[in-house]
This record gives sequence, C-alpha cells and structure tokens, in this order.
Amino acid sequence: MRVYHFTNLEFGLDDLRRKRLKVATISDLNDPFDFLALGSSDRGVRKALKMVRATMSSSMGLLCFSRNWANPVQWTHYSDGHRGICLGFDVPDELLKNVRYQKRRPALDMHAIESGGANGIKEFEKLLTVKYDHWRYEQEVRNFIPLREARLDSNAYFIPFSPILMLREVIVGYRCELTRATLTKQLGRTKRDVLTSKARLSFRSFRVVPQRDERLWS
Repeated sequence: MRVYHFTNLEFGLDDLRRKRLKVATISDLNDPFDFLALGSSDRGVRKALKMVRATMSSSMGLLCFSRNWANPVQWTHYSDGHRGICLGFDVPDELLKNVRYQKRRPALDMHAIESGGANGIKEFEKLLTVKYDHWRYEQEVRNFIPLREARLDSNAYFIPFSPILMLREVIVGYRCELTRATLTKQLGRTKRDVLTSKARLSFRSFRVVPQRDERLWS
C-alpha cells in the first residue's frame, strides 16, 4: 500500500539523507487518548489500562502514515504549515493497521481479554487502533515496530528505508522553498526510483494537488 508521512523540512531532509524514518514512541503521540480509548467506569480497570500503556511504551513504537496527502489540514499540522515535505512509502498491507474512528469510547471487554483467543486479540487491537472521530481527516494507518528492532540515535528511534519501507515519492509543500536541485542532491542514487513533485492548492476544491507546471518549481 502507498502511504504518506508528513514532516517539516529539516527532519525530512535528514530522513532522505540518512535513508531512515523516526519511530514514534507512545509517549510522543499528540492524542492523550491514544492507547487509552477504551472506556470503563471501574477505577481498577482504568489503572490497569494505564499500566499496560506504560509497559507498551517501553517496548513498542509505531510509524504513523496517512492514506493520502491531499488534506490541507495535515500539511498545516504535521508539515510546518505547508513549508515541509511529505514522503510516500510502499509498505506491505499485512504490516499496516487501520485506525478506527469512533464518536463514543467503546467499552472494554475484560472477559474477552482474559479469555484470550481470537476475541481477546480483537479486543486488544482496539487499544492500538481506536481514536476519536474528529481525527478521521488523517486517514491514519499504523505500522507497529518493536523498539528492539529500531536503531537508537540521540534518544530517538529510527528504522532504515528497506524493501518493506520503500521510499517512492517526495512531495514538496506549496510554501516550501526547497529547490528541485537540492532535493535531487539529497536523494542521491535513489532519485531514479522516487517520484518528486511540488504541491499547490487546488483551484476548485479544498485540496492539495500536484503542481503540473514544472516552470513554477525551480
């Protein structure tokens, strides 16, 4: 599946130069309900959920992607107000989990979790993928990464580009001053396998689209 990762220009160029992508830790996530979305009126259950979240935070990270790059709100929130870039990757479908958006917090079925089996796994996956409905615009998919498989660098974790994290596109934000020549230099030998484009605002809709006039991207 082709999926997209938004970033500011500084971090994006560093990713391209070092051919790697930062792994988000659970404690880094900007939604405080992440991994706590299942609701319960039982104080003991809520405490247990927080302990599970803390335990997962020390051992598991994730790569957060979107299914497309056309939403201007995502460029604003995650790509420095359209001054950054968006990286498109091909990732095997089986490695990705779709985020499920809901208006109400689903109740936690502790019996299913304690019983194990397929129902237990299904219930546990809700912890990993359920988010409040107002996040729906992100169209998020997640790739969960054991932190032991990532590389630690300056207190952050990274995963190298690879056949299962294959860079295929770089879209330059419409306010970004990155030139075609500089981007080509950063891509190096991978340029021949990567589609590059400049974004612009659509003339007829609230979308971000490719700039087809190459004269407008030097």
